[in-house]
Amino acid sequence: MSDILNHIEENHKETQRLIGLAYEELQQLLQNAERLHHEKQALLEAKKVRIIAGGGGRKPKLSLPEQIILTLVYLRHMTTFQLLGIQFGVSESTANDTFN
Repeated sequence: MSDILNHIEENHKETQRLIGLAYEELQQLLQNAERLHHEKQALLEAKKVRIIAGGGGRKPKLSLPEQIILTLVYLRHMTTFQLLGIQFGVSESTANDTFN
């Protein structure tokens, strides 16, 4: 888990300053995003014709909540992707790919 996500979990009142949303709004956004993500993944899996069993491949470097926080931090502060990468422990290109 990233330092920013840990900080938000420990200091709910700082959420508004860091990402522009209240803590309750962030929690609701994360719940809705995870639900929609799982629905979309299930729909994609239903359409696939598999030769090899699922579950392989490289795992994402950031969890879904961390990806959302990265996006919100970028939109709030317009920092460089290099700094975002440092803050979230990923490369500059991964931060860019996550936002885009």
